[in-house]
Amino acid sequence: MLYAILCYNSEDAVGSWSKEHHDTVMADLGKVQDGLARQGRLGPVARLLPTTAATTLRKGRDNLVIDGPFAETKEQLIGFVMIEAADQEEALEIASNIPLAAMGQIEVRAIYDIPGS
Repeated sequence: MLYAILCYNSEDAVGSWSKEHHDTVMADLGKVQDGLARQGRLGPVARLLPTTAATTLRKGRDNLVIDGPFAETKEQLIGFVMIEAADQEEALEIASNIPLAAMGQIEVRAIYDIPGS
């Protein structure tokens, strides 16, 4: 089953990392991704630009486009990893190896299989 590992953290905290710390986190993430890729279990991976680069489309009677996400949260979605895992327990085990798990929040969510896609 496919799972999305959604990585959340404070953009201010991530933005204040030294280059050395950032490089270490990304190298550690690369090791996890390389292992999953060798097993054929790694899907798309993305690190998102800051929320200042986001635009929100609010759907309704009249569509409204707003600069920024305007989420009422302290932590923002900063990236995601899609993986193949046997079950939720295995997906959580893999997610625990994502470097951001030690300093932010990781959400693990099964991906709905849309017939015909």
